[in-house]
Amino acid sequence: MFADFAKIFIQSGKGGDGHVSFRREKYVPAGGPDGGDGGKGGDVIFVVDKGLNTLYEFRHKHKFCAQNGEQGGKQNMSGKNGEDLIIKVPEGTIIREEETGKVVADMSGDNQRVVVLKGGKGGKGNQHYATPTMQVPKYAQPGQKSQELNVTLELKSIADVGLVGFPNVGKSTLLSRVSNARPKIANYHFTTINPNLGVVDLDGGKGFVIADIPGLIEGASDGVGLGHQFLKHIERTKVIIHIIDAASVEGRDPIADIKAINNELEKFNPELLEKPQVIAANKIDAIWDENDTTIDDLKAEFEPDIKVFPISAVSGEGVKELLFAVRAMLDEVGDEVTVYETEFDINDFIDNEDLPYTVEKLDDETYSVEGPRIERMLGYTNFDTEKGFLFFQEFMVKNGIIEEMEALGMKEGDTVKIYGHYFEYYK
Repeated sequence: MFADFAKIFIQSGKGGDGHVSFRREKYVPAGGPDGGDGGKGGDVIFVVDKGLNTLYEFRHKHKFCAQNGEQGGKQNMSGKNGEDLIIKVPEGTIIREEETGKVVADMSGDNQRVVVLKGGKGGKGNQHYATPTMQVPKYAQPGQKSQELNVTLELKSIADVGLVGFPNVGKSTLLSRVSNARPKIANYHFTTINPNLGVVDLDGGKGFVIADIPGLIEGASDGVGLGHQFLKHIERTKVIIHIIDAASVEGRDPIADIKAINNELEKFNPELLEKPQVIAANKIDAIWDENDTTIDDLKAEFEPDIKVFPISAVSGEGVKELLFAVRAMLDEVGDEVTVYETEFDINDFIDNEDLPYTVEKLDDETYSVEGPRIERMLGYTNFDTEKGFLFFQEFMVKNGIIEEMEALGMKEGDTVKIYGHYFEYYK
């Protein structure tokens, strides 16, 4: 079963505590401190595995924890470091912080191995705290806390070319003819369930990756059918091939189909219409009427902006010309993979704990909260979503900020001002 979305909890290893001990030797009755350091906790590392193409492995396992560092020992023995946790994902997986939806890492392009959570540092043993005035320190440093995060994994396929069209127009047949992909082919009246990827080999060694993007039916951008699940797979593609049934075997209007799909693409993400497009007018082998004007009508409607190539995915007629035209379009666009920039840094989030803030009563019904700590949290918060608002509200409660305002006299219905944002307070 194809899976391109998952929610998981990840946690790095806690650092091992430093040890408190003293030398005990036969002729040294008052030996000095010899407590060893704790070991470092394991990191959580995401690695691209090009043998994977779905997130199926995460359907039944949702918690991933790296190993804790071991406690230090006596005789200056350091604790063992915790093992790193390696999480393998398909190329094209986007890791987002669940509450805010911000990108933690995009496992694409050069990002083949990313340390998402760092293990805690091991604490220092009491051997480090001996001084001329304190020769028998009876304390050691505890290990650093682990880092933890709830994240979502979202797979957006890495492909140069996206093949779009309504069900049963020949996308799977074309993909099987031009590439090494072997999709299931039949006269289905519903959409393909899995996005299929194939590598197209051309003379001269300049091939490209092509993806059959399923789920594109009218209403797909509104979540009809499997639309939302699959439209995202076209966001990384550089060129779009519209494949239509030029023979109208099932009575479809090819021109209307292209306009309908472009409408769905625009509603989902307007930037998709900025990508170069080409039309593959398929099933010309099934056009029996010599006076049929479908191809001429398509060219009159869409050229010169979108070039039309009459083809037969069954016989191969016109396919070579289509592929070389697509290759030329790719050469103009360039080969760089679209990579989403990191928006959420867990280390900044944790470091936020030490930043100051102030709570002030402006009048009997208005209170203000300001400071670097608040500003940084605002940068992580999207107030346009209920989840984002609850995320910030939880931060205010956990950090005692609400309690401080209540101590100043804040009551239900009063206004809280936070850097241009105004909220009514309710328990």
